[in-house]
Amino acid sequence: MEILGLLILALIGESIWETLKMTWQNGKVNVDRIGALVIGLLLAIGSGTDLMAIAGVKLNIPYLGMILTGLLISRGANFVHDLISSINNLKENTKTVPIITTPEVPKEINPVSTTNDIK
Repeated sequence: MEILGLLILALIGESIWETLKMTWQNGKVNVDRIGALVIGLLLAIGSGTDLMAIAGVKLNIPYLGMILTGLLISRGANFVHDLISSINNLKENTKTVPIITTPEVPKEINPVSTTNDIK
C-alpha cells in the first residue's frame, strides 16, 4: 500500500467513527441516526456503491467497502461531497514515492569537480 492509501483510510476511518458516535447522544439512542444509517446501508449495498474502490483502496473483506460507504452516505450529500473533495485533494497533493527495498549501487561513479578544474 502506498502512503496515499493509508491517508485515505485514515480520513475515512475518522469519518466512520464520527458517524457512529452520533447514534448515542445524551445517554440514549438517536433513532433518527439509526434510520439514516439503515437507509444509507440499503442504498450503498443495493446499488453496489463502494467508495473505497472508487478511491483506489483495495479491501480484502467482501462487501466491507459498500458497508463503509453506506455509513458515510447516511451523513448526507454535503458530507459525502466534502469527503470526496478531501480525497481528491489528497490524491492531487500527494507525491507517489516508490519504496526501495534493496539499495541500488551505481555502476559508475562520476568524479566530483573541484575548484582546480574550473578555469
